Amino acid sequence: MCFCVDIRRSDPTCISRAGLAYEIYSNIKPDPTIENVRTGVEAFKAFRTDYLVAIVDPEMMASMPKGLTAATGMDALTHAIEGYITKGAWEMTDMFHLKAIEIIAASLRDAVANTPDGRTQMALGQYIAGMGFSNVGLGIVHSMAHPLGALYDTPHGVANAIILPTVMEYNAPATGDKYKYIAKAMGVEGVDAMSQEEYRKAAIQAVKELSTDVGIPADLKEIVKKEDLQFLAESAFADACRPGNPRDTSVEEIKALYESLL
Repeated sequence: MCFCVDIRRSDPTCISRAGLAYEIYSNIKPDPTIENVRTGVEAFKAFRTDYLVAIVDPEMMASMPKGLTAATGMDALTHAIEGYITKGAWEMTDMFHLKAIEIIAASLRDAVANTPDGRTQMALGQYIAGMGFSNVGLGIVHSMAHPLGALYDTPHGVANAIILPTVMEYNAPATGDKYKYIAKAMGVEGVDAMSQEEYRKAAIQAVKELSTDVGIPADLKEIVKKEDLQFLAESAFADACRPGNPRDTSVEEIKALYESLL
C-alpha cells in the first residue's frame, strides 16, 4: 500500500496497491469514479496536490486477496513491458523497465502466496516500473484494457494480463531485439543462443506462464460480448495510450486482436 503525504497537512491519501504506481505522479490525485461508462472515460482528474513524501509499505499489502495481488502485479508488469517498447522509450527508461520486469517476474508468485519477501519486492518492482512509464507512456494493451473496465467492470490488471501476450505478439515486428532482453528479465534461460523468432516467442510464453501461475484467465470469452467489439475497438483506438504503441495500428486491427481472444 502506498500513501502520498503533504507533510504540511495531515491528509495522507491511500492511492496504490503494488501496481498502479500513483505515488510516482506528483501532480495526480485519482478519483476512481466513472464519468461516462459508454465512452469509457475514467475520471482520474489531475490537479496539484503537492505531495512531498511517498511511503510504500509492503506490510500494509499483506491483507490483499490473492486475486487482487495477481491483478495489480500483472498491471505493474504490463507497465514495465509496454513502457520498455513504447515509441518514447530511451536509455534511462529502459533501465527502469528491465529492472522492474526482472523484479516482478521473480516475485509476483511469492507475493500472491503472501510471503513477506514477495510483498516487499513487488512494492519495489511496481515503483520502479512507475519511474519508467510515467516518463514515456504506454501502448495498446492499456488502450484495449481501459474500455473493458468501463463497460464490464473488468479489473484493470486482469484485462491487461489477458491482453498483454496477444499484443506482444502483434507488436513484435516493431520491437527490434527488445524481446531478447524481456526474455532474460523474465528468467528465460539460454536466450543468447536463440534466434530472434525464438526469443520473441520465449518472452511471450514467459508472460503467459506467469499470468497462468497467478490465476489470471487466458482469454476474454467470459468478459466480452461480440456485439460490443466495434465500440471497444473504437474506444481503444481513441485512448490516450494508443499513440505510444511501437506498431501503428487501426480500429480494424484492434478489433481483430479482441476477436482473437474470444
